[in-house]
Amino acid sequence: MDPTFWIASQWILLALVASLLSIRLGISVALVEIAVGVIGGNLMHLEITNWVNFLAGFGAVVLTFLAGAEIDPHSLRDNLKPSIIIGFLSFLLPFLLGIGVAYFALGWNINAAKITGIALSTTSVAVVYAVMVESGLSSSRFGQAILAACFVTDLGTVLALGLLFTGFSIKFLGFAVILTLAVFIATPIASRIFKLYNGKVSEPEIKFVFLILALLAFLAVYSGSEAVLPAYIIGMAMAGFFLQYKETLHKMRAIAFVAFTPFYFIKAGALVSPKALVASFGLIIILLVVKVAAKFIGVLPATRIFEYNNRDGMYTTLLMSTGLTFGSISALYGLTNHYITDAQYSAIIAVVILSAVIPTMIAQRFFLPSSENNSSESKNEINAIPKRIREELPHENS
Repeated sequence: MDPTFWIASQWILLALVASLLSIRLGISVALVEIAVGVIGGNLMHLEITNWVNFLAGFGAVVLTFLAGAEIDPHSLRDNLKPSIIIGFLSFLLPFLLGIGVAYFALGWNINAAKITGIALSTTSVAVVYAVMVESGLSSSRFGQAILAACFVTDLGTVLALGLLFTGFSIKFLGFAVILTLAVFIATPIASRIFKLYNGKVSEPEIKFVFLILALLAFLAVYSGSEAVLPAYIIGMAMAGFFLQYKETLHKMRAIAFVAFTPFYFIKAGALVSPKALVASFGLIIILLVVKVAAKFIGVLPATRIFEYNNRDGMYTTLLMSTGLTFGSISALYGLTNHYITDAQYSAIIAVVILSAVIPTMIAQRFFLPSSENNSSESKNEINAIPKRIREELPHENS
């Protein structure tokens, strides 16, 4: 008997439970999906099939595309300098400190240390975007500045992995040329298709976007890069175009959150082994502290320089401390190519997933930005936000 539908029922059940718990508890659904994934993976022994891997992978691609597509080009230009500096520091310090601690303090070989530094340097665009959507910040300039900084951080991670391990082959150069062409021709082609077919029941324009994402993901993987990288670049390239088609973007978001991203986040949780957590508890704590501390050392002072108030500076720093997509990709690459051991992989992947949960929960619970607050201290903090950012923050009663 084919067990496909039984396996699918288990995953969909967990996705439903996560949604209900998220609403009930007021916690981001992405974090709850990771939590139920841990339970499902260890108690229900969830089977991660090829089709689950595909849905999870494509979910990360679509979510990353949406994160790029929702960045207003005008807002990006206004926040370009802080986004680049914050994103670069968010990558550089955890990368260097991670290598140093792994090599000198833990005694790992240089390749394992480099994988560790790369994995700890990441910021999860997928987690940050999912949280931003639920918080109402994804369309604000403040939220878009954070998303742009996330991209800079993960671009540094991809380049580090390429320079230190995979190298830049002819295939990669060919992919870079194709991606550059896609940046220039995707919007004109999309414009024609959207004008002809927008509003049709079969939604051909959404299928066209998914086709572009799938093709570029294939070419990225074939060239030795990662599938989510071109998705973000194409998303940013088409962001100005999608200002005219917000409804279509919202439909794509709904499709992603219902059909794709639950598999991505639940799978992330299912890969966590409590036994491995217990066995490597001390190591996990050390690496987690290294990652978060390095992010704080790099990002928090930069937010002060760019006149973020205390609340927004902490919120930005905590979200930049998250990791999932590129962190897990880097760790899996190291394991597959025998640069790290199974035990090292378990510790790194645990740190990556914990960093997706703990900083995000703290940020959402204690530092969520708001444009209205009755306390005089909060009002003073809000007034300290640069005007261009403050005007875009969502109102609590909206």
